[in-house]
Amino acid sequence: MTGAPASAAGGSGAKPVRGGKLGSAAVNQASLWNIANLLTMLRLVLVPGFVMLLLHNGGYDPVWRSFAWAAFAVAMITDLFDGHLARTYNLVTDFGKIADPIADKAIMGAALICLSYLGDLPWWVTGVILFREIGITLMRFWVIRHAVIPASRGGKMKTLAQGTAVGMYVLALTGPLATLRFWVMAVAVVLTVVTGLDYVRQAVVLRRKGLAAEKAAGANATSAAAAVTAGSAGAAGSGTSEGAAGSGGAVATEGTGPVSGAPGGRGSAEAER
Repeated sequence: MTGAPASAAGGSGAKPVRGGKLGSAAVNQASLWNIANLLTMLRLVLVPGFVMLLLHNGGYDPVWRSFAWAAFAVAMITDLFDGHLARTYNLVTDFGKIADPIADKAIMGAALICLSYLGDLPWWVTGVILFREIGITLMRFWVIRHAVIPASRGGKMKTLAQGTAVGMYVLALTGPLATLRFWVMAVAVVLTVVTGLDYVRQAVVLRRKGLAAEKAAGANATSAAAAVTAGSAGAAGSGTSEGAAGSGGAVATEGTGPVSGAPGGRGSAEAER
């Protein structure tokens, strides 16, 4: 017995330290079935239910449209809370990153398409909003390897305006409220276009910076590799020169011995004679 602990001897007797890297990594891994993801799943489930409620009885029944508005409102409210909960309580997961924007676009797209199908909303309005939303989502994936485009204040205002306007169109409003919803939708469309152009500008800038950073990193790596290669070559050359000098000295010494020894030898022989 050496008396050494199992950890020092390479054994398996050492217990993992609480609070170590493994423990922190396990704690930071959020479960798929957390409250933020459950709200996102609820929003996805509400999409077909919302469509059926809105189009029930031909889509013009005020009572059923009120039910549809309630489902749409719940979806919009969960959209506000799931992202906040995920960021606040470290519940961000890969599923949430993918499902959350899909759920947002699904409920809004379903509402716009249904309203245009019913003739309540011009198709060009639906086209502009959907083109912007899908385009920005694809653009985020285009630049995600370089940077993440943060949600701007204008983008949040756009989301609020869109939700309010679409909600007002889902309800069977008449009179001044019907006129008001027109102007709210007009504001939403303007914010949709303006913020979309701003996101495009941000994406182009971030992509250029990312490509420049990658190019600089590649140049630095090439320079470092060249410096290492040059250092290795210099060290090898220095070793060769030292070896050659040492070898030459040995030859000269060996050559001197016989030459100087030869006369000495002959003198001894002559003395003996």
